[in-house]
Amino acid sequence: MNISLSSLLIVIAVFAILGASHGGPLRQDYYRDSCPYVEDIVREVTWKHVAQDLTVAAPLLRLHFHDCFVRYNESLWEVPLGRRDGTISLASEAIANIPPPTLNFDQLKQNFTCKGLDVHDLVVLSGYGQDPSLNSSYATYLKTKCKNLSDSTTTVAMDPGSSLSFDTHYYKILLEYEGLFQSDAALLTDKRSFEEVKKLLSIKYFLEKFAYSMKKMGEIQVLTGTEGQIRKKCSVVN
Repeated sequence: MNISLSSLLIVIAVFAILGASHGGPLRQDYYRDSCPYVEDIVREVTWKHVAQDLTVAAPLLRLHFHDCFVRYNESLWEVPLGRRDGTISLASEAIANIPPPTLNFDQLKQNFTCKGLDVHDLVVLSGYGQDPSLNSSYATYLKTKCKNLSDSTTTVAMDPGSSLSFDTHYYKILLEYEGLFQSDAALLTDKRSFEEVKKLLSIKYFLEKFAYSMKKMGEIQVLTGTEGQIRKKCSVVN
């Protein structure tokens, strides 16, 4: 069973492009009075753009991850609304806060723990230098793709064979030791995370856990009420 990434983006787009119209905590019906059709509007716009370019889907999910980790903020989940925009946006913060692909398991665990996330969240949200445990055939293939050590132009699929589908293929190739990054292989070095990887081969289990962890991540240090601002243009502060 494969699920298009576009089916996951509606709720992410809601709090990615909208601000709050009044104060108060996060809640499901935040826009009931000010914009009752907000999810329908966002759904229409999102589907339109994803239909034109399927590769837009994954970056939107990635954008949500960056927003949550750096400052604050059909697998479907309810998203409490009411987030406000921050007044500071620095590229340096992304570099400092986003876990790089070279981290080992202990470093990854610490990085997620600092954000209030646990091992289960780490493993399920990972479904985004050569490691000693890398499959030898896969390592040979990667060497044929890279021109030299300074090559920064060649690209390879991070989830080969399933790049445009939202499924459990990532965990399948991970158990075959074909995770592209060191941080992927690191998930197999801890007993608890290794067992979680095996459980996530079940599409039903994966979708349930993914929704739970995405909702949990979406509530990291959010700005509400009078904090922050409602941006008139998403890409710049007022």
